[in-house]
Amino acid sequence: MRRALFHLLTLYVLVPVILYLFPWILGYAIFAHLLRFPYFVDLGRPQDVLNHTCNFYLTTEEGISVGVWHTLPASQWQASAGRGPGWYQETLGDGSPVIVYLHGNVGTRAMNHRVKLVKILSAAGYHVLSLDYRGFGDSTGEPSEAGLTNDALYLYQWVKKQSRSSVVCLWGHSLGSGVATNTALQLQEQGSAVDALILQAPYTRIGKVVAIHPFAKMYMFLPGFESLLWNLLERMNIVFANDKNLKMLTAPLLILHAEDDKIVPYHMGQKLYEISLQAHRELNAGKRVEMVSYNANLGFSHSNIYLDPNLSEVVRKFLQNL
Repeated sequence: MRRALFHLLTLYVLVPVILYLFPWILGYAIFAHLLRFPYFVDLGRPQDVLNHTCNFYLTTEEGISVGVWHTLPASQWQASAGRGPGWYQETLGDGSPVIVYLHGNVGTRAMNHRVKLVKILSAAGYHVLSLDYRGFGDSTGEPSEAGLTNDALYLYQWVKKQSRSSVVCLWGHSLGSGVATNTALQLQEQGSAVDALILQAPYTRIGKVVAIHPFAKMYMFLPGFESLLWNLLERMNIVFANDKNLKMLTAPLLILHAEDDKIVPYHMGQKLYEISLQAHRELNAGKRVEMVSYNANLGFSHSNIYLDPNLSEVVRKFLQNL
């Protein structure tokens, strides 16, 4: 018994040392890209889980190929039978809004809650492009904040070129909210602001989420552990600073957050909403900034906002005047 306790205590004390020596472990934990749920879905065959969808790949930079699913709006369902990627690409210019969906960590574009959200958006009349960043799913490469942002930026610009005058909206969920605001800020700095941003369960900064994870809380009373976490994130250039980005962004913004979110606390979404409102006032942006909150009694938690029967109407009202 004493020996077992000794080994457990030794392991406990060694964890901060291991993280310091091998900071990439923390990065892998944040991205969780090796957990490629669901394991038995062929990402090259989206029709197994999602109808009216075409799979294709984009080379976002040399040596990096990312997988994308293009799901059609309802108006195109009947005409899609037997059509290939070229036909799907042409439909992006049909005038329907396009949503570039940037998912959170863990799993692929085939995860159940992601597929169900895409089905709702498709039925509501939107093109949806679901991206697996580098290192996720069947995409090549290793994830990094700069890499994920570059993948999303490339896809947005590709879609914008194909869609001509259609509205193109970035939808970022959880980890993807940081990818979305990073991408929007880069576009704005290049002189072509994103048409719209929808952030689902967004955090202020990724480090704040890491610090409240149950595993991290086990070590927070150790002197210097919190500083170690922030230093490791800085060393790996993993920041995903939504709070900083929204102080500069002028794009229309919609935040969706459930009060019972146990992974990204609801107050973070509220804080970002306040930051964006203040920024739009100071920058005289005059664009829409909205937040939809979901009562804890609904049980939507972190990933189940798609269960809201009014979600398509919420999105329609937000996008209709853009």
